[in-house]
Amino acid sequence: MIAIRTASAAALGLTVLSLTAPSAAAKESDPFQVSVSPTTIAAGGQVALYASGCNGDTTVSAGIFDSVTIGNGSGQRNATVDWDAKQGAMYTVKFSCSGGGSRTVDLTIASGRTDPTPPPVHHGVKAGIGGSLGGFDLHEIGLGAALIAGALGSAYYFSRRRTGDGDA
Repeated sequence: MIAIRTASAAALGLTVLSLTAPSAAAKESDPFQVSVSPTTIAAGGQVALYASGCNGDTTVSAGIFDSVTIGNGSGQRNATVDWDAKQGAMYTVKFSCSGGGSRTVDLTIASGRTDPTPPPVHHGVKAGIGGSLGGFDLHEIGLGAALIAGALGSAYYFSRRRTGDGDA
């Protein structure tokens, strides 16, 4: 019974190991990796271009931004998408390694445009005088003071009133 469990565990482990081996071998044989972030951008926006594993300089070109060169080995550069890029279109970004090899990535232009000017800075709420001092009216203040004085006087009168002998 123990032999069956051991054999099953060994078979399962070898299966998992064999499934992961081809991807590891593929990565070693192909070190040149590229990416574009984001892959969907509005006209006028900025994209980040990444390249790694090139033995020389990487030249990045597309029809919607100026060519960019990423230095030896790996790195990142930014490129600004032209304002006249067609909305909803997909463009091919080509990465060419001077040491040999090239890769392509698709870049989609979103509908709508980004605003090149930043939004205005919000400086907080402009508050008025407030409810306590707004509409300062002497008649209303006098009437309120009279009502408060009357309430205090009535409370004092009723609390000090003595009961008569006939009430007991």
